[in-house]
This record gives sequence, C-alpha cells and structure tokens, in this order.
Amino acid sequence: MHASVACRLAPRVAVALFSAPRSSPTSPPPGFAPRATTTTTTTMSASSQHPSRPRRYIDVGANLTDGMFRGEYHGKTYHEPDLDVVLRRAWDVGVEKVMVTAGTLPEAREAIDLADRFDRGDSPEGAHHGDGDPERRSSPRRLFTTVGVHPTRCGEFEASGDGDAYLQSLVALAVEGAKAGRVVAVGECGLDYDRLQFCDADSQRRWFEAQFEITRATGLPMFLHMRAAAEDFTAIVRRNLDGFKGGCVHSFTGTWEEADALLKMRDDVYIGLNGCSLRTEESLAVAKRLPNDRIVIETDAPWCGIKASHPGHGFVGTTWPAKDKKKRAAVDSGETVKDRSEPCHVAQVLEVIAAVKGEDADELAEIYRRNALRLFFPEEYAALG
Repeated sequence: MHASVACRLAPRVAVALFSAPRSSPTSPPPGFAPRATTTTTTTMSASSQHPSRPRRYIDVGANLTDGMFRGEYHGKTYHEPDLDVVLRRAWDVGVEKVMVTAGTLPEAREAIDLADRFDRGDSPEGAHHGDGDPERRSSPRRLFTTVGVHPTRCGEFEASGDGDAYLQSLVALAVEGAKAGRVVAVGECGLDYDRLQFCDADSQRRWFEAQFEITRATGLPMFLHMRAAAEDFTAIVRRNLDGFKGGCVHSFTGTWEEADALLKMRDDVYIGLNGCSLRTEESLAVAKRLPNDRIVIETDAPWCGIKASHPGHGFVGTTWPAKDKKKRAAVDSGETVKDRSEPCHVAQVLEVIAAVKGEDADELAEIYRRNALRLFFPEEYAALG
C-alpha cells in the first residue's frame, strides 16, 4: 500500500520466543484459546548461531521503494537510507525472500532496479555499511517484484495520455522481468472502494480488468487488492478465469463470507495476512477460520505493523528495540523505527496467527512458506519433492 493512499538485524537484537500471550490490551475474540507454551528468551547478535531448525519466511508483500526506507517521512528527511540494514535484519530472523510491491509503471521499474542492486550487494547503502562483499554477490536471489497498478492509482493510465500504451508498457516490463526471474506477480491491482477520492469506481473496474492482460501474457499469478468491493472484485476475477494463474488477495480485511467466496472460486487463490488483517477481534476470528493451506503472510512494510492497540499484540514474542525516527541513534544501532513496519516483522504476524489458531508456530511457518513457493515460485516448490 503506497504512502499517499495508505490505512530495519543490526548488531544486537533482543528476541523473546514464545506464543503464549503477555498482557493483551483487549480481550481476545470469541471462540479461540491460545495454545500454552514454554516461555524462553534468546539474545541474538550479528555473529550468533541460529537454532538448528529455524523458522523460514517469505514476505509476499513489502513496499521497499517507499521513502521511509530512505529516511523520508512526509517530505522531511530524518535519517540516512537504511534499507540494507532493514534487509539484514530480515535475513537474520529467517526471511528467505521478499516480494517488493509496485503500484505504478515507474514504481515497478524502480522496484526491479532496487532488487537488482540489493541482491548484488552493491547498493550505495550496502557499500556505506560494509555489505558490498563477494559473498552477497554470489548468494541466491532474495528480492523479487510485482508489476501492476494499484486501484487507488489507476488514474496513472489516463494521466499518461494513452492508457492502452501505458498498459502495453506494463506488459512488456512484466514479460521481460519474468524471463529474467525477477518479476513473480502481476499487481498490486484490484479494487478499493474505501478511497474513491483517489480513483473513481468505474476507472478502477476498467483498469483492474485490463491488467489481466498482463497475467495472460506472462503466465504469472496476481497480487491482488480488495477493499470494500468484494462483489465487483469477485465478478471481475470470475470473468477472467481463462488464463488466470491464481493469486493472493493481500492485506485481507474482509469478512469470513468474503474470504470463503474467494477460496471457493479457485484452489490457487490465497489470502495474504499482515498486521492490518489482525487488528480487530473480528479479523482475528476470520484468521482463525482460514485454512492453513490457503494462507500466505506478509508485512506490507512500512505499513500494517502489529500495534499495541491490536487485540493480538500480546501474542507477539519476537521484538526489536524501537525508537522514534527523530531519536534513533544511528541506522545500524540495532534499533528499528517506531511504527515503521519492516520485513522482519513477518515473524510477529506468524506469532499472532499461531496463537489465535492454537497451533504450532514452527509448523505454520513452514506451511505458509510452502504456500508462497507454490503460488509465486512454482519451480522451487516442485523441487521440494
């Protein structure tokens, strides 16, 4: 979700690994009881060894092109760019891959460039903080991108002067990026009737449906957005099932009935959960009912973190020191920016879901990782055997 339309481990990190609740700010939703487990505390450093069987994650949606990762907040700069530190923190907690979300054609190009630079380890930030080393240059790819236009930004089509030509540029970029193995999904596209002030409903419907041309041209799954528009959204997807290669309805905040309708449409439709998906007792009850083999997890960074006001906050066990953007000592101090979500926080999303479901977090982490591989990295999934 882009900043204009929306709802980094460094040297030392304190991590408390548990799924039993601490003091929860509100009562839990009806119908679930968290599974009791033993509480342990582990302190991690940049050189410490991970457990022999650590959790592994794929963050299927993070807005890493957002200015916050360059230190920019509401047009003002508060700190140095720190995306390299943010990514280090993610890798250290067990994140294997991050999908960088794009919401316009220029943003998709920027996302591909960002992924290329940071995967090579030769970004200016990486060089500044000593990460531009040969080992990173030879490591497997970990950053991937989407290509598409967010519903609240679909005015980009007409503003370009030639909407059809803009669409064909998206198609060409997606085809090229898919062949290179960098672009793994079409999106973020869909419908958002909560914010019609940014793009009217007719334009949203027209350009959402038009973007199915990208998936037909590439064979890629879709990274989808649905907000207060379930009926029209579902109707458009159903009309375009020919050539549809599945998708993730990300940052899901709808009802159980809406989720059930999506899941029944195709068995390759998944529900993406992040902090925004877990912010009310009602949304926790929906998450509890979702089948595990149809869930993928994400952060929507720098947005959609799990906040202290959320009913599931007490289930969070993995934490990092956080300071206000104006007070953080240095980008590599080990402190995160308060209220800025990062890919590492996908661990917290997992912990809340596991507690709500009363299921083992380690097992769920692997299920959700494999779901993401099945949808977005099918060759890698097939190699699992």
